[in-house]
Amino acid sequence: MIDVWGADHGGYVKRMQAAVKALTHGEGALDVKLCQLVNLFDGGQPVRMSKRAGTFITLREVVDEVGKGVFRFMMLTRRNDQSLDFDFVKVKEQSKDNPVFYVQYAHARAASVLRHGGGALGLHEVDQLAESPLNRLVGEEELRLIKHLAGWPRLVESAAQAHEPHRIAFYLQDLAALFHVLWNKGKDDATLRFVVTADEELTLARLALVQGVKYVIASGLNIFGVEPIEEMR
Repeated sequence: MIDVWGADHGGYVKRMQAAVKALTHGEGALDVKLCQLVNLFDGGQPVRMSKRAGTFITLREVVDEVGKGVFRFMMLTRRNDQSLDFDFVKVKEQSKDNPVFYVQYAHARAASVLRHGGGALGLHEVDQLAESPLNRLVGEEELRLIKHLAGWPRLVESAAQAHEPHRIAFYLQDLAALFHVLWNKGKDDATLRFVVTADEELTLARLALVQGVKYVIASGLNIFGVEPIEEMR
């Protein structure tokens, strides 16, 4: 059994665990996760709240302001025993400093590459990429991205075993960064682009890599209950 408590209830953990063991004759185990407070900011200015004065921001108000997907992701970018500064302005920024946008942008960018690349090659189903000649992927950035993708199953397993979902948030941010670096290099060097019109085999291999990035990001966001974005508007 897992309970989630505020940090100010730490003194009750041992007695409650003892009570659970006594009631279950030693067969039950209670795991209590103590969570630090969330500090609300608006454009860098702290949002003052007071229970005594009756002025406070409810969870529903925060979700209505920024959206449930953004809220879920931001809440999971810290360990439960670390405090979180939640800025209404920052979480809606379209910049690399906003982890939600950064990861979602990578997913949308991957979807865009697949749409344009698939159209150029006449691909109608992503399954057609399954037989791509992946041996053509030999670039340093490509191999680094492949290695990162290969660690995804183990990362999910370790995060579940340790009860630390923030590991997934960190992983997705690192994956997005690797993908954005590869995309940006293609802007400066035509031979590094995902779609190389003069080399269909290489294009297929790179599109398969992009599809892998898209799949893993979507998988991670779905674990958090966040819907992946296909297009950034």
